[in-house]
Amino acid sequence: MHGYTANKDDYLKRLRRVEGQVRGIAKMVDDDKYCIDILTQVSAATKALQSVALGLLEEHMGGCVVEAARAGGPEADVKVKEAAEAIARLVRS
Repeated sequence: MHGYTANKDDYLKRLRRVEGQVRGIAKMVDDDKYCIDILTQVSAATKALQSVALGLLEEHMGGCVVEAARAGGPEADVKVKEAAEAIARLVRS
């Protein structure tokens, strides 16, 4: 079981909302809407995805990483490195 399982429905609801936002953005482009309006919607969708990512990261850190750290050994090192790499990807995006 993954750390996010308890909140899976919430994540799916948020992702479906983002999916709708992205479809709306595509329609705006198709309809030749004003560039700044499109960029505003892209920014909103990006922030929504970042919010999902941060929630998943928090749950991963609070579950998988903490459990591995308690157990110690090489698995703990792997989980911490994995989390650090995920944070680095989020910071770059």
